[in-house]
Amino acid sequence: METQLPDDFRCPISLEIMSDPVILPSGHTFDRVSIQRWLDSGHRTCPITKLPLPEHPCLIPNHALRSLISNYTLVSPSKLQPCPQPQILISSLSSQSSHVGTKLNSLTHLVRLTKHDSGFRRKLTELGAAPGVLKCVGSDDPSLQEKALSLLLNLSLDDDNKVGLVAEGAINRVIKVLRFGSPDCRAIAATIITSLAVVEVNKATIGAYPDAIQALVWLLISGKGREKKEAATALYAICSFADNRRRAIDCEAVPILISLLDSGLERAIEVLGLLVKCKEGREEMMKVNGCVKVLVSVLRNGSSRGVQYGLFTLNCLCTCCERLCFEAINEGVVEICMGLMEEENEKIRRYTSSLVQTLRENHAFG
Repeated sequence: METQLPDDFRCPISLEIMSDPVILPSGHTFDRVSIQRWLDSGHRTCPITKLPLPEHPCLIPNHALRSLISNYTLVSPSKLQPCPQPQILISSLSSQSSHVGTKLNSLTHLVRLTKHDSGFRRKLTELGAAPGVLKCVGSDDPSLQEKALSLLLNLSLDDDNKVGLVAEGAINRVIKVLRFGSPDCRAIAATIITSLAVVEVNKATIGAYPDAIQALVWLLISGKGREKKEAATALYAICSFADNRRRAIDCEAVPILISLLDSGLERAIEVLGLLVKCKEGREEMMKVNGCVKVLVSVLRNGSSRGVQYGLFTLNCLCTCCERLCFEAINEGVVEICMGLMEEENEKIRRYTSSLVQTLRENHAFG
C-alpha cells in the first residue's frame, strides 16, 4: 500500500506513511512519534529548515492531512484484497466459541490494518472493539496476549481513543501484564501506559489506579533492558502530573532510579528531573549515598538531553543543601561546567550558569 501513496504522506524523518501527522511551529508536518523522538533527543531545531524552535514546541494535529491519508487508503487498490469484515474480526475476539487460533488470526489482521491507518483505528473503536481486545489482553496464552497488546497500542495512538480506552478498563488489564506477563508483553504494556498518558486527564487517572505506579517501579527492578527503559519512559510520562511524583517517591522509585542511572540507563535522569521538583523527591535523593557522584557522571558522559536533566536535578539539590555543593565541587563539577558554558545548546548553557551561581551563593567556590 505504501508504495502507491503520495510522498507527501510520508514523514520526512522516518520516511513511513504518517499515522498521526502534527505540525511544528516551522510549518512542516511530521509523524508525532518521529518528531517527538527528535525533540526528546534534545533537538530544538526543525529537521527540515534547521531553524530554531521554542523550548517547548507545540505539536498541532494536522487533521486535514490525516483525513486525506485515511480516505486515500480506503480507496487504495491494495484494500480490495479479500479480508474479513472488521465486525467479524471483532466478534471473534469476544466469542467464547472462538478458538485461540481464530482469535490470533483476527488480531493479526487487525494489527496490520491499524498500524498506519488512523481512520481504521477510529472505526474499530466506534464498532466497539475495545472489550474484545482487552479480554484477549487478559488471556493466559502469551502469543494471544502479546498480539492483543500490540493492537491495543495501535488503537491508543489516536488521541481521540485514549480517554475511551482508559474508561473501558485498559489500565487494570495493562497493570496485570506489567506484573505477570512475558518480558515482551511487559515492555509493550509499559509503552501503552506512555501512549495513554499523552492526554493530560489520563495522567491523573492512571496514577490513581492502585498498583499502577508500583507495577512500573517493580518493572524497573525486575525487568531486562527494554522493559526497564519502557518502564522509565512511562514513569516520565505520568510524573509530569505532580501528584504522581509523590506516588512514585512513596514507591521508593528514587534510589532505584539512581542505581539504574549509575548502571547506564540514562532515561532514569529524566524521571529524577521531575521527582526533584517536589520536596519529598529532593529529600529522598539526599539520602542516597553517591547521588551527587552519579549526577556529575551524567554531566561528564551523558547525551545532550541527559546533561540538561542532570544540570537541573543537581542544581535543585544544591540549592537546598550546602553539603551537596561541596560534594559536587569535589567530584569536579566546576571544571565540567566551564566546558559546558561553551555548548551550542542554549538550555545547557542556561542550566550550567544557574548551577554555577548556586555554588557561588553557597560559598562552595569563589
